[in-house]
Amino acid sequence: MTTSNVMREITPLTPSDCFTIFSRVKKKFDFPLHYHDEYELNLIINAKGARRVVGGHIEVIDDVELALVGPNLYHAWFTHQCLSEEITEVTIQFHKDLFDEKFLKRNQLSFVKSMLERSQRGIVFSPETILALKDRIISLDKKSGFDSVLELMSILHDLSISRNMKMLSDPSFSNDKFYYNSRRIEKVFEHMNVNYNKQVTLAEVSKIANMPEASFSRFIKKRTGKTFIDSLNEIRLGHASRMLIDSTATVAEIAYKCGFNNISNFNRIFKRKKLCIPKEFRETYTGNRVFI
Repeated sequence: MTTSNVMREITPLTPSDCFTIFSRVKKKFDFPLHYHDEYELNLIINAKGARRVVGGHIEVIDDVELALVGPNLYHAWFTHQCLSEEITEVTIQFHKDLFDEKFLKRNQLSFVKSMLERSQRGIVFSPETILALKDRIISLDKKSGFDSVLELMSILHDLSISRNMKMLSDPSFSNDKFYYNSRRIEKVFEHMNVNYNKQVTLAEVSKIANMPEASFSRFIKKRTGKTFIDSLNEIRLGHASRMLIDSTATVAEIAYKCGFNNISNFNRIFKRKKLCIPKEFRETYTGNRVFI
């Protein structure tokens, strides 16, 4: 996986500190697409119409938004159609080893562990969650020392048990693992992720799951909320998104490399999922690249 065409940010977080927080009011978003080793929790207020890019996911945001971005995941916010003169942004960055792996395996940390795993794809939180935690996030910089670390941990825990959080980027975009609490489904997804560039049939994945085709079709829909073919297309689109950003292959070449048998079918499925055609998607990223 190459990340050479996107800026790697060296954050102000020092090895001696647990986290850093900075708050500012601005008229526009002007930081380019980037990634860094740290987790980032970003609260943005009064930025309706701005565009969020996280991994392979692009979306126009509402008035208020709260996002958690995992280590080394591409992200940026762009002014786009935002007309606000007073965008407030509060950014918290913390080390990826702030929570020791053994510590995260303890029962009381299970929700935080799950949230941090999901953040490898980027998470946005619901308006209700933002309303409940906004003031605590804004006033975190008024605390200091050990109290500030306790409050950050408390905020992260409350976020981890909140309802209706939404994951953004496809797992196949960042070579992430597929978590479905079902070994059968995980084996099927691993098979699709390895063979996405070939023809993959319902018959062969049903065999891997050791189930009749009709039963497997119901099973995958119940477990993932998507049909077999939608799941396969999502994996293919994740790989295609990555290639559109990191390679100079044509859209047609990428379509065929990702298992789509014709370009119009690829364009149609891509637009339905990403709300833009592959060419526009590529331009969103290349227009904001910084070569270093």
